[in-house]
Amino acid sequence: MCGIVGYIGKRDVAPLLLEGLQRLEYRGYDSAGIVVNSPKSAALKVVKAKGRVRDLESRVPKRFAGTTGIAHTRWATHGAPSDLNSHPHLDAENKVAVVHNGIVDNAAELRAKLEADGVVFVSETDTEVLVHLIARSQAVTLEEKVREALKVVEGTYGIAVMHADFADRIVVARNGSPVVLGIGEKEMFVASDVAALVAHTRQVVTLDDGEMATLKADDFRTYTTSGTTTTATPETVEWEAASYDMGGHDTYMHKEISEQPDAVDRVLRGRIDDRFSTVHLGGLNLDPREARGIRRVKILGCGTSYHAGMIGAGLIESLARIPADAEPASEFRYRNPVVDPDTLYIAVSQSGETYDVLAAVQELKRKGARVLGVVNVVGSAIAREADGGVYVHAGPEVCVVSTKCFTNTVTAFALLALHLGRIRDLSVADGKRIIEGLRKLPGQIQEILEGEEDIKKLAAEYAEAKSMMFIGRVRGYPVALEASLKLKEISYIHAEAYPASELKHGPLALIEPAMPTVAIVPDDDLLEKNRAALEEIKARSGRILAVAHRMQEKADHTILVPKNEDELDPILMGIPLQLLAYHTALALGRDIDKPRNLAKSVTVE
Repeated sequence: MCGIVGYIGKRDVAPLLLEGLQRLEYRGYDSAGIVVNSPKSAALKVVKAKGRVRDLESRVPKRFAGTTGIAHTRWATHGAPSDLNSHPHLDAENKVAVVHNGIVDNAAELRAKLEADGVVFVSETDTEVLVHLIARSQAVTLEEKVREALKVVEGTYGIAVMHADFADRIVVARNGSPVVLGIGEKEMFVASDVAALVAHTRQVVTLDDGEMATLKADDFRTYTTSGTTTTATPETVEWEAASYDMGGHDTYMHKEISEQPDAVDRVLRGRIDDRFSTVHLGGLNLDPREARGIRRVKILGCGTSYHAGMIGAGLIESLARIPADAEPASEFRYRNPVVDPDTLYIAVSQSGETYDVLAAVQELKRKGARVLGVVNVVGSAIAREADGGVYVHAGPEVCVVSTKCFTNTVTAFALLALHLGRIRDLSVADGKRIIEGLRKLPGQIQEILEGEEDIKKLAAEYAEAKSMMFIGRVRGYPVALEASLKLKEISYIHAEAYPASELKHGPLALIEPAMPTVAIVPDDDLLEKNRAALEEIKARSGRILAVAHRMQEKADHTILVPKNEDELDPILMGIPLQLLAYHTALALGRDIDKPRNLAKSVTVE
């Protein structure tokens, strides 16, 4: 949940590292630091600062020369945000520097042993344990020193290590937290995300768990933590540096909301098969006989991905008639689940590196399950671990809260459900109906976005609320959950989501004029049931904002959404609620792209 960037070559390193940190700041932004190796100095030079990357930049001296360096932007786990707890961490002689993403599970035990041997710690972090283990190693090479340290470490890590006595190299290692090498012309880069690399190179190598690498200015090599050489073939990154820029928008979130018509068009492009009223999903690695043998589908995700999975489960049940449900991945792997050979497991993650989801995938694979991935980042850990899957092609998503990736993930689930349905019992006519609905989506999303000013005015009316209720039934309930999460994440307004049918079983006690309710009211076979819920709220003097296909008389305000097929309506219902959360947060003066206490890619438990 932090950002790593490193460089070795001929260029002045500090500006490159600071630029890289700016691109990675969405991965962590409570403190930052930079360390460089100057050929004229026997010790490493370091600058660290609590706060944003701009705070660090203001502290870096004008003369901070060096051609090798590593840097880090932090999301705190061990120890509160502070200058001392910021990475990089160094030993007492300023010879060894380490930046680290992940958590050392046995840090307390190792720290106690090191302190007993006379080591003095200056931070509260688990990472500092690694620094002292490496510094105290009697091994001859830096690679061996790092390998020795990692042998006694339990937990997850993506690390980059520098040593003043080995000024010609950076050593990196991965276990559960991403590490990407960037291959340049007589220069090498390393980062935890390609966002920090694409301005300089699009040739990258992604390390696997248990893999290390040594970077020199004109060369790199990869090997396992046991020392066995591995083969690494550089791949070309799909996206260019401009994809990570704001593109004229005030925030990344606004940019990414506005990109959704094009993003949905991308996930559909080249996949629709009109001849057989189905879709092509070549990456599934699932032939028709195997697809017909599926007896149940279990979808695993966290946060927004979990909500997308809930909608996906509904689509699969509706179109393919296979029992399906979604569950938080973090809960699934700790409840000793029964792994059924006839169940298809689907792991959902924007980054493809979400640790809870990745750990669940690894446990399922260990037990012989078939696992598909629905991810955005090509070549990510979950994509590589899974037996097959679907890329959602949303493009880079920089804002901490997910918008376009949620929409594309649900659309990808619609494609998967259609594919499975047509293999099984879904008729040609229904297949054609869903395809026509999918093709309408980009234009309908654009229509919703064109009503942004009206939603902005509504947000100003509801921004003074201290708490809000979100309700929906069946297909509308996951939409309510996701909308509630969005409002919490960026406005800090307390919000709860319930099935509309559950109001009378307790939550109605909360309804009063100061507690607005946002109701998802699609024009489907549950329309009258949803209207009855609105009556219950109105009878208790509650304010109502409805998201619906037609005006709702009992609502104080209605946001109208264009009608699609019933199965696809949830995709559209979520769009105006993204804008509502955005403009509510804007009215409250929140830092929308970097909400407090959160980070984009959750690579720790």
